[in-house]
Amino acid sequence: MAAHQLDSRAVQARGISGDAREGVSSFLEKRPARFPDRVSADMPDFFPWWADRPITPLQTPREEAR
Repeated sequence: MAAHQLDSRAVQARGISGDAREGVSSFLEKRPARFPDRVSADMPDFFPWWADRPITPLQTPREEAR
């Protein structure tokens, strides 16, 4: 579920980005794209996601029964 939640946030963030708008506009206008977003400055607010919570190992069914 955590991966699904993170993926949903990422899809939403990229969908409203300047790169998404430029990609659609350049395609419709039949011109080369000039993507405005930069990795160095335009990462989503939840990046880095791994700092939010520790990674815990999954339990096997045998361990859960204990």
